[in-house]
Amino acid sequence: MQKLTGRCLCGTVSYEITGGLGPIYNCHCSKCRRWHGSAYRTRAAVETKNFKWTSGEEHVKEYLREGEATSKTFCDICGASLISRIVNDLEYIGLPIGGLEQDPGNRPVAHIFVGSKAPWYEITDDLPQYQEWPPGGRGVVRQSASEV
Repeated sequence: MQKLTGRCLCGTVSYEITGGLGPIYNCHCSKCRRWHGSAYRTRAAVETKNFKWTSGEEHVKEYLREGEATSKTFCDICGASLISRIVNDLEYIGLPIGGLEQDPGNRPVAHIFVGSKAPWYEITDDLPQYQEWPPGGRGVVRQSASEV
């Protein structure tokens, strides 16, 4: 089983993943764009039981706007985006792929929430595009890239 590690910009907060990643998506929703300051957020789902903070957990802060379903975490020193959690789903977390230190082996499989993509960005690849989540929802965690 592949072990993946990641960290924040300053290196204070680090984490480890000991299970497979779900499908990798390029999310174009306005919240992900604003959170990451980019045209989209490349992310995957990870089973919570397979994720652990390995250093700096006391520097992980959470942002949850009243009435929202998803919390966002970040390093309180450098401000780097870390994981997201759906409040009523403790089984999975959302992981931005940009913080990983290794190649996860998987590649993005689709663009999601393209209805709210940045007006100045043009999607130029051949990946499928969905207005929301693809059929089947957020996807299940897969053990290898060949299962995606």
